[in-house]
Amino acid sequence: MTDQYTFQNPVTQYEAIDTDQPEIAEPGLDSELTPKADLGESTYRGTGRLTGRRALITGGDSGIGAATAIAFAREGADVAISYLPEEESDARRIIALIEEAGRTAVALPGDISTSEAARELVGSAVDGLGGLDILVNNAGKQISIDRLEDLTDEQFDQTFKTNVYALFWITKAALPHLPEGSSIINTSSVQAYSPRRPWSTTRPPRPRSTRSRRRWRSSSRPAASV
Repeated sequence: MTDQYTFQNPVTQYEAIDTDQPEIAEPGLDSELTPKADLGESTYRGTGRLTGRRALITGGDSGIGAATAIAFAREGADVAISYLPEEESDARRIIALIEEAGRTAVALPGDISTSEAARELVGSAVDGLGGLDILVNNAGKQISIDRLEDLTDEQFDQTFKTNVYALFWITKAALPHLPEGSSIINTSSVQAYSPRRPWSTTRPPRPRSTRSRRRWRSSSRPAASV
C-alpha cells in the first residue's frame, strides 16, 4: 500500500497543471479545483503519535489546513477546524474524514478577522474538544493583483486582519487553555520569504545562496513549545 513513507518520483507523482485555467472567485473551494489538491486522504497513515491530543486548526477546510487536520486525526488527535461559512461543503468533507479516523471533529464556521470572533472560536473549540493541546494558525488571505496601485485599502486591511491580527487574537485567547508541553504552529506563505512582485520587475531577483536557503529552513520551523 502506498503511504507517506513510500519512495516516489516527484516529477511524475502529480499530473501536469494547466495554469491557463480561469481563476476561481475567492475564497474558492477545493471541490472546484482541477486537478484536485492532494490532501493525503488516500495515502497518509498514522502511527498514534498524537493519541489523546486536541487540536484547533484555522483554515482547516482546504489546502495545508485540511491536510493537517486529516493527518492529526489519523495520528490520534481530536480536531476542530475553523473556516468561512462559504466553505461549508469543503469543511463537511474534512469533518467526515476526521470522524472516519475515529476521532471527534468540531466544525466552527465564521470569519476570524475580528477579535470577538477569534475569542469565540477558541472558546467553542475548547468546549467541543474538552480542552486544547495544539493550535495551528493556518488561515490566510491573499489578493493577487498585477499592480500595487490596484490593491485597495479594504483588501489590504482585510489581509492583515486575517493573516496577522487573527493569529495574535487566537493565540492570546488559546494560551490560558494550553497545558505545559502544548504546541503552537504558525504557517506562512513562501511569498513571505521570496515574494513575487510584478510591480518591481525592473530589479532582477537576487540569486539564492546555499546559506540563505539554510537560514530560511532553520528560521521557518513551525512548532513552538508553550
